[in-house]
Amino acid sequence: MAETRLGRWFDRKGWAGLVIGAPYLWLLVLFLVPFLIVVAMSVATKTSTAPPISWGGEYPVLSWESYTRVLSDGLYLRAFLTSLVNAGLAMVLCLLIGYPMALGLCRVAPAWRSILLMLVILPFWTSFLLRVYAWMGLMGRNSWFNGLLTDAWNLLVPMDWAVKSIPMMNTNFAVVLVMVYTYLPFMILPLYASLERLDPTLDEAALDLGSRPHQVFLDVTLPQSIPGIIAGGMLVFIPAAGELVIPTLVGDAASPMIGRVISDEFASARDWPMASAVAVMLLLLMVVPTMVYSHFQARAEGSK
Repeated sequence: MAETRLGRWFDRKGWAGLVIGAPYLWLLVLFLVPFLIVVAMSVATKTSTAPPISWGGEYPVLSWESYTRVLSDGLYLRAFLTSLVNAGLAMVLCLLIGYPMALGLCRVAPAWRSILLMLVILPFWTSFLLRVYAWMGLMGRNSWFNGLLTDAWNLLVPMDWAVKSIPMMNTNFAVVLVMVYTYLPFMILPLYASLERLDPTLDEAALDLGSRPHQVFLDVTLPQSIPGIIAGGMLVFIPAAGELVIPTLVGDAASPMIGRVISDEFASARDWPMASAVAVMLLLLMVVPTMVYSHFQARAEGSK
């Protein structure tokens, strides 16, 4: 009865519409308006002012030069390709490492589950920059981690290929390694949420019918966990593709990712239209596949 009165009070006062509209207002102010500003800058003309944009006078109102350069200049195409490859590798490695961990979390005793979940999210309790700097120390030529990998390499390869230390810093290997460490929890948690909802009796039934454990996993568990795989893959791939801090600190300046290119265009080159065009292209590259997947996923759920 009290809940009914409270609901009527909210309806009468109009608070329900306000509460529902608040998230849309938030998205409008903090996403749509800034995005439209970036789009407007991307079709403007660079000037010597700050921000270097002009909408008339001696400069054209609209200019597609920035988008033409993005699609024709090898620097931007290589940066996009490097970003997609590094993000794709990080996503695949996170999946290969995170799936067994998420499956183990579902199969472990409930008394240990909360502790293990806390350990998964424990890195978020420390500074992101501090964790990246820690990896920079680990990958240095004189670190114990580098020495351990160097000794393992020298044991596995012929003497002619022996090295004193493995050059890990300022390489794409370092970028992928740190991104896997950073974004691994974003893969584990959606997978855990998806696997936890599965009915364990389906696995037991498959085993009773004569399926081997690996067949049960491939035929029963894996297909049902595909939504978690896709969700985790998006949570890893999308931020990894636009990553700025990790490539700047441990990556190769001669082979930058697109996030660093955008930062350099804004800060160093002061070419705001060019930086905005690259940002818009990156956003479209990330958002359009997500929207297409969401559309077909909604249609598939509606047809059930």
